[in-house]
Amino acid sequence: MPETKLNEEKRIEYFHSTPPLTVEQAKELIHEKMHLIDEEFKNGFDLVVKNPKSVTFFGSARFSEGNEYYEKARQLASKIVKETGYAIVSGGGPGIMEAANRGAKEADGVSVGYNIKLPREQMINPWITDTYEFHYFFVRKVMLTYSAETYIYFPGGFGTMDELFEILTLVETKKIPHVPIIMFGKEYWNPIIDLFRHVFLEKFETITNEDFNYFVVTDDMDEVVRIIKEAPLRKE
Repeated sequence: MPETKLNEEKRIEYFHSTPPLTVEQAKELIHEKMHLIDEEFKNGFDLVVKNPKSVTFFGSARFSEGNEYYEKARQLASKIVKETGYAIVSGGGPGIMEAANRGAKEADGVSVGYNIKLPREQMINPWITDTYEFHYFFVRKVMLTYSAETYIYFPGGFGTMDELFEILTLVETKKIPHVPIIMFGKEYWNPIIDLFRHVFLEKFETITNEDFNYFVVTDDMDEVVRIIKEAPLRKE
């Protein structure tokens, strides 16, 4: 029997053999989940408050030491710490997250990692000075995107795109102030900006020219530091 068919039959058997929740059981389960979510928000915001001036790094978890963008993220994070004193925040895992945390710690700065519990455990990188581990992705994302002075996006995959479009949407809809959004690495980002311009804007008119003012694409670390220094401090 094909594996996919076998798996489907197992799923059907499981759902048919598992009795539905009673109203009281459902209420209890909801109460437990809400308690956990509330606890994660509280602990996450406590960590945010400890670091009122911060820069958040995003990017691929698949890059390792020696990769061009790993080394650039490491260097940039170190430079930011030395020239601004801001905390460096990441998702706490490998790749660009590790590189940013590593650069911050090597510069004797604050290196924050918001880790996530996964079925195949994501190991926290060893360059963290402060951390909290989340169960829920959406709570973790709020912490990663809350109250940073600048967001820096290195090349990445679907997760990085999700995090980028989240911030672009919040800025475009004025749910958060116009915070600097920096896409680092022209070789990677310029083709994506071409997609924005030729497909989103020109062909389908799903964005406007104004939307291109929300972000900067650069390879210049000095420009990144200048943008961070000139960015107003977030009040929320």
